[in-house]
Amino acid sequence: MKPFQFKNLEIRLVETPNDLDAVQALRYKIFYEDMGAVPTDQQKELKRDVDDFDEVCDHLIIIDLEKSSANHPFIVGTYRLLLGHIAEATTGFYSADKFDLENFIYAPEEILELGRSCIDAEYRRRGAMQLLWRGLSHYIDIHNVKLMFGCGSIHGTDVKEASKVLSYLHHFHRAPKYARPVAHSDIFVSMNQVSKNSIDTKQVQRELPPLLKGYLRIGGYVGEGAVVDHNFNTIVVSIVVETDNLVSKYRSHFDRENVKSYAESPIVAVD
Repeated sequence: MKPFQFKNLEIRLVETPNDLDAVQALRYKIFYEDMGAVPTDQQKELKRDVDDFDEVCDHLIIIDLEKSSANHPFIVGTYRLLLGHIAEATTGFYSADKFDLENFIYAPEEILELGRSCIDAEYRRRGAMQLLWRGLSHYIDIHNVKLMFGCGSIHGTDVKEASKVLSYLHHFHRAPKYARPVAHSDIFVSMNQVSKNSIDTKQVQRELPPLLKGYLRIGGYVGEGAVVDHNFNTIVVSIVVETDNLVSKYRSHFDRENVKSYAESPIVAVD
């Protein structure tokens, strides 16, 4: 994938061990130090978010060029990308331990698992998320990806507190059966917490986590059932996006050369 720039920000894929180390450091800061995830002993010692998937994945990154040096990229945003044919030959999919993916993982078309998306707090209102979406759009074109999926998180582990958000997703954005991941039965939490008629949709939409909101705005769906992830201090739902929907609804936003338009676009807002 060819790198491209907007002002002082560059988006590209990880190319070196230094790149990957900076990615893992950023993820550790956000997930563990800021959001309260529980690190393993190794992660705590290294102050890095590391796992077995990093070595087989592509990593989309945003770099602040003004704060970077040749050997020390200043990474302010990232997205982890795992193509279906790579997962099949190596680690499998990260989200398979939480959700049954049988509906689509054996499809002949290329699929893509998305994960570990995060942005440094100082860059969340500078169009960084829009740059990540733009880079993702190019990546799925290059690899002819037909379906994207991954885990979407709601901060905290109190299902009652998240009941309206979960129910809104269940009633209004559930994936069609042919592309609907289902939480494994031993960890399944019903998303149908309150009735459809009792949901104030406008209020819930304001409460949605920004990344979940972004997925829905590009035509994304959610699977059946949620999972409480105490290690990451989140409630997790499965997200599915058919790229044909993305193309028909928002590709024109991604393809503009002036990235400023992405920062002003309603596609996603990051708090």
